[in-house]
Amino acid sequence: MKSLPLSRREVLARTALLTGAALASNGTGIATAAGADDASSKGKPFKFCLNTATIRGQKLGIIREIEIASKAGFDAIEPWVDTVQDYIKAGGTAKELHQRVKDSGISVESAIGFPEWIVNDDARRAKGFEQARREMDLMTQVGARRFAAPPAGATDLPKLDILAAAERYRALLELGDSIGILPMLELWGFSKNMTRLGECVNVAVETGHPKACILADAFHLHKGGSGYHGLNLLGRDTVQVFHLNDFPLDPPREKIDDSFRVYPGDGAGPIVEMLKALRHNGGQKVLSLEVFNKTYWAQDAHEVAKTGLARMKAIAAKAA
Repeated sequence: MKSLPLSRREVLARTALLTGAALASNGTGIATAAGADDASSKGKPFKFCLNTATIRGQKLGIIREIEIASKAGFDAIEPWVDTVQDYIKAGGTAKELHQRVKDSGISVESAIGFPEWIVNDDARRAKGFEQARREMDLMTQVGARRFAAPPAGATDLPKLDILAAAERYRALLELGDSIGILPMLELWGFSKNMTRLGECVNVAVETGHPKACILADAFHLHKGGSGYHGLNLLGRDTVQVFHLNDFPLDPPREKIDDSFRVYPGDGAGPIVEMLKALRHNGGQKVLSLEVFNKTYWAQDAHEVAKTGLARMKAIAAKAA
């Protein structure tokens, strides 16, 4: 693809939308995924979602994960693509799985996959886009509204050029448009690329695409050194899904890893401040519990889900 011919006016307009300094003609800001605001009219700032990483260690399969999310009281689920693929390989169909989700009374707000869509190598990137096409198509059939787009394959140096990354993210967004799903640029604090919130926002701005958005995560904001203050500068729909968790301050962020994630409120992170910032942005946010904790994986999955949801609601109440 050729580099994006954005004019100064277009860049300024796009920046205003992402930072909340301007409103679109419908008065709500940039476009959201279908159904993203389905409960905000009822005064609910947050929708509570279970990222299945939280119970991934129990190796239950997607059917049980859906059942647990529903019975525990979650509004939604955020599955990993590989568990859906395993279900299909075992003889199930996407249509059957979609019906299971509908019958459970929850929604599929996002899905987790790792296509190498952003890498510099042309051949790897082409394979990554083909993988993204297959996975986004599959998850759309299951009912997913969004798709996580982390910098898979580009977590080490060299540092990606911002405009090149934006060009690739725009291409992914256009692919999502053709399928009916919204890819979200995911911040990974441990990565050499898409490390900080500002970097991700810069890439999103430079796409010039009206649906560009960021998938942020409490742990990754800390790990990458962004903190939470930058969240206050974002627009209504810049962050639609937020991975919720907590973490200790010792070890320091340079040494901490995913295994230190705990339930929100059980660590020392500024989680209340993060949620206040998200509320300040406006619109409904999907809070998705994503905790990679071997202690939790050794416990009953239903109890983990129930406990996690209780912690989420308690800390969300403090952000009111």
